[in-house]
Amino acid sequence: MNRTGYSVGRIRKDRILHEALTGGADPLHLSLIFEIFHSTVARYSAVAEHLLADEPDQTSRP
Repeated sequence: MNRTGYSVGRIRKDRILHEALTGGADPLHLSLIFEIFHSTVARYSAVAEHLLADEPDQTSRP
């Protein structure tokens, strides 16, 4: 996988962030699913909340 520029660690990080974005950044859910520490979960949740807050409202199209 390294020849393509992807690593297993990078794929895992992307998967955790994706789950945080689709699951509403629920820290308990992330820690149970991925077995990660609360400090790591807090970082992923904060990033997901920030990204979700910056999304444009899809319902207010002209």
